[in-house]
Amino acid sequence: MPGETAYDNARLQQAARDHLWMHFTRHSAYDSADVPVIVRGEGPYIYDINGKRYLDGLAGLFVSQLGHGRKELAEAAAKQTERLAFMPLWSYAHPNAIELAERVAGYAPGDLNRVFFTTGGGEAVESAWKLAKNYFKLVGKPAKHKVVSRAIAYHGTPAGALSITGLPGIKAPFEPLVPSTFRVPNTNYYRAPYFEDDEKKFGLWAANEIARAIENEGPETVAAVFLEPVQNSGGCFPPPPGYFDRVREICDEYDVLLVSDEVICAFGRLGHMFGAERYGYQPDIITCAKGITSGYAPLGAMIATDRLMEPFLHGSETFLHGYTFGGHPVSTAVAMANLDIFEKERINEHVRENEGAFRETLEKLKDLPIVGDVRGDGFFFGIELVKDKFTKETFNEEESEKLLRGFLSKALYEGGLYCRADDRGDPVVQLAPPLICDQQHFDEMEQILRSVLTEAGTLL
Repeated sequence: MPGETAYDNARLQQAARDHLWMHFTRHSAYDSADVPVIVRGEGPYIYDINGKRYLDGLAGLFVSQLGHGRKELAEAAAKQTERLAFMPLWSYAHPNAIELAERVAGYAPGDLNRVFFTTGGGEAVESAWKLAKNYFKLVGKPAKHKVVSRAIAYHGTPAGALSITGLPGIKAPFEPLVPSTFRVPNTNYYRAPYFEDDEKKFGLWAANEIARAIENEGPETVAAVFLEPVQNSGGCFPPPPGYFDRVREICDEYDVLLVSDEVICAFGRLGHMFGAERYGYQPDIITCAKGITSGYAPLGAMIATDRLMEPFLHGSETFLHGYTFGGHPVSTAVAMANLDIFEKERINEHVRENEGAFRETLEKLKDLPIVGDVRGDGFFFGIELVKDKFTKETFNEEESEKLLRGFLSKALYEGGLYCRADDRGDPVVQLAPPLICDQQHFDEMEQILRSVLTEAGTLL
């Protein structure tokens, strides 16, 4: 493109190998291969240093709701930087944080009126657990500190959030972690053999396992249950009918806080500002990040009910917690501009109007022997890969390594699709494109996936 920056790929490759520590990356993979370097984005596409175009099938990392290259968001950041580049929220405020808090509270269900800003999702989850423990101490229930979460669920990398996470493999290198977290079954209906003909019955069973865990630990010791509206890790597990209704009853019965971890699911991913709205349940806390700015600046938030704020409104009580860059003036300005576009361009309505077409397009892949299940909601889907479609037999560890890291990840990228091939749980391909995508992009995803998955099926 005219005026585009020229990059020296050889120099960048050497500098990356010598100095850049990438996140969740097996660096040995680049001993004999180039590090992928993305230099530009436009709409739902990204471009690498060689000029090759890729469909951003994961919205960066479930982040780029409005796609790339939105000048309105860049201009909002620039204008705010000139006016006030930085001010912390430690006993001071600035207009953007105040107005965004009011706006987010207005979107949130019920009396979730108190917005505590962070810089990302893991910090929001960390904040929620700290608030839960602090709150119960202030109201005379100091023993309530434990957390229940689901198997395979990912809730972040800070020590507390990682403790809540249900993925043993990514926790082991950092143990011992924060104690007092416990796991319950997730809502993977595809892997629920005893409930094949009754999804609602399965959902009630899974919800009641939360009650069982609370009883086993002692209700007087359990502070919160952390659940995603649609669980990401494992490949998009939507809630069965009645699941969250029963979870809400259980939390009320045992005076346990229901935390809806919506770091991925909020801000349009499911066609609503919050996933709790889509599935009709009332959380005590929502954690969010990612889509609140569409990735144009880092920002997250913990949204709490008036009840949880109330003890901190009197005397000398203080929530002794905060982040230097939480509620950053530039990030909150970008968030306001992002939400303006959401409303102006009817982004949530677009997702709801097109999610059926997205699902139907991906379900065409079920004719492939390697595709066992396609599941999800909104613009958030997982494709589970199987060795035997009839028995649902999955791949062993060696086969999964060969399939995902040895072939799929590279082949999908070379085919022009950026997405995620993952085996935290059973092997899946995850798709969560920018919310501006339509049928032409769904078809492009399906065609690339069909070609690559067909070849993958011949390898094993």
